[in-house]
Amino acid sequence: MLTVQRYKHPFLFYSLSTIIPWIFWFGAGYLSRHTAGSPFYLKLSGILGVVGLLAPVAVALAFMLPNRALRNDFFSRFFNFRGIKPIYIALTLLLMLASILLAQAISLLFGYSATQFRFAEHYSFASSVLPVMFILIVAPLLEELAWHSYGTDCLRQRFSLFTTSVIFALFWGVWHFPLSTIEGYYHSNVVESGVIYSLNFLFSLVPFVLIMNWLYYKANRNILVPIVFHITAGLFNEIFATHPMSKVIQTGLLIIVSVVIVLRERSFFFGKEYSVPCHRDNRA
Repeated sequence: MLTVQRYKHPFLFYSLSTIIPWIFWFGAGYLSRHTAGSPFYLKLSGILGVVGLLAPVAVALAFMLPNRALRNDFFSRFFNFRGIKPIYIALTLLLMLASILLAQAISLLFGYSATQFRFAEHYSFASSVLPVMFILIVAPLLEELAWHSYGTDCLRQRFSLFTTSVIFALFWGVWHFPLSTIEGYYHSNVVESGVIYSLNFLFSLVPFVLIMNWLYYKANRNILVPIVFHITAGLFNEIFATHPMSKVIQTGLLIIVSVVIVLRERSFFFGKEYSVPCHRDNRA
């Protein structure tokens, strides 16, 4: 039996990975907005935010570590670089940088400033506990240790890659919702910037996940690939003085890229070679 078919509990995994973080994040949101700016409660809010972020990783490990096959599969997928074509490594490292730079260049045609190409003087969000640069690296790392250690494969063993990606993108948008209640957080600032930019964040998740999962499976399920891809997405969107409308344009570019990839590799996205009937092989 293929190892992917052993990832069997999507409903329980995603339920726990949503409920637990939401408890901490809604608590963090309340403290950040209803404690009169108390330094102690702001620190506590930040700690709750970090604990919520750790929860999906803990859930994934709880599913995998007791099972020897899943445990071995998890640890073996960090350094399995054999057979990965250089093009997938290059796209992992550079696609998000290229997309934001091209989006900024296109925005010039609509009258937006060329100052976007300068390095930003400050970040678009704040943190009361950890340095922002640390968060830009560690938050994607922790997320992908959950989503691409257990979360993606437990959907993929039942659905096509396309359906898996769409389901996860919808879940991911909902999963981020409580973060918009935490004052100063990126998602809170996006909501305050307007409806267009809030919707853009949600719509951007679909092409982003399609591309990331395509790279993940093309790289033989190497977990470092989605980790690096996710880090570059946040990092390159922060280091430049990017206008929010350029991020809307970037979403359009990513949609084009994802459509081209899906059309060129229809069998890869719509085939069900990892799917198995739910009643088959219920052993651990």
